Amino acid sequence: MVALSLGSGLRVVPATSKIVEKKTAMNTHASGSFEVKLSPLEFHDKGAAALGRMAIDKQFHGGLEGTSTGEMLTAGSVAKGSAGYVAVEQVNGVLEGRSGTFILQHSGTMNRGALDLTITVVPDSGTGQLQGLSGKMAINIVEGKHLYDFDYTLPNAP
Repeated sequence: MVALSLGSGLRVVPATSKIVEKKTAMNTHASGSFEVKLSPLEFHDKGAAALGRMAIDKQFHGGLEGTSTGEMLTAGSVAKGSAGYVAVEQVNGVLEGRSGTFILQHSGTMNRGALDLTITVVPDSGTGQLQGLSGKMAINIVEGKHLYDFDYTLPNAP
């Protein structure tokens, strides 16, 4: 017999019982570049000049190889350099050797040129080998080139 401590009590288990290890998550990072094509879509209120709607098509390269499609809603402002957007995109690809899909949710504001952007994996949106994926992505634009940094957690492979 083997005694295991479970909080405030003890559990006695026959020595022949198999103890199953809990799978741990893998914290990691992927980075690379992407191309993006934004195409205007019709907005339901044609009189709302400050509001817009766009289709998103991306190609990812680097630690994430794949494509994404989605939609973005934008809001302009009378103040120069102030605006906002929200977007949702579904990514289909291979992340550091594991294939599947997942959804990214964007929320961005620019306050007179100061950007505040959050891009998060929608919980439980991962499929295939990306099931259980969580994380946050950052986008940087350097000399016209789009770059991403993706900090994510993924359960270990079975």
